[in-house]
Amino acid sequence: MLSAGYLSAQNTSATINNQGMNPNFSIVENTQQSQTHKTLLAAMQGSDLEDLLRNDGPFTVFAPSDKAFSKMSSEKLTELLKSENKKDLTSLLTYHIIAGKISASKILKAMCQGNGVATYTTIQGKKIVATMKGTDIILTDALGHSAKITAADAEQCNGVMHLIDSVILPKQI
Repeated sequence: MLSAGYLSAQNTSATINNQGMNPNFSIVENTQQSQTHKTLLAAMQGSDLEDLLRNDGPFTVFAPSDKAFSKMSSEKLTELLKSENKKDLTSLLTYHIIAGKISASKILKAMCQGNGVATYTTIQGKKIVATMKGTDIILTDALGHSAKITAADAEQCNGVMHLIDSVILPKQI
């Protein structure tokens, strides 16, 4: 569970789902090493974002785990990963990425300054909204669906990753 108290007590967490993330590796390299982000890796590879997330940055990635992707219907996910649907896949993945390195403590600070709400524009161009629910940071997508940050601040050489428990959507897919 992520909380304001937890964040103030921690400088950074290099672990997502008990898997060490090497801060000297890129977002792609750490995703390749992860046993719980195989679907995210396939999406990176299928959307032509692999080079961007390997070499450029800094970026903040809200990273859905395989479990988060499994909440989508298997037919929809299979269809999305087909090469002819690269445009929709790219739109979905870029909706999980913000330019710049934004730690969970920066998200909390922005929410405090924004009366409990912080809004971010993704590299896809649409906005996501961060709010608090109890002690959890919740992201709300363009359709009103929400995802909870379940692990925060996995440092990467080109940004930071936050694990989320659901896939967020820029539009209906």
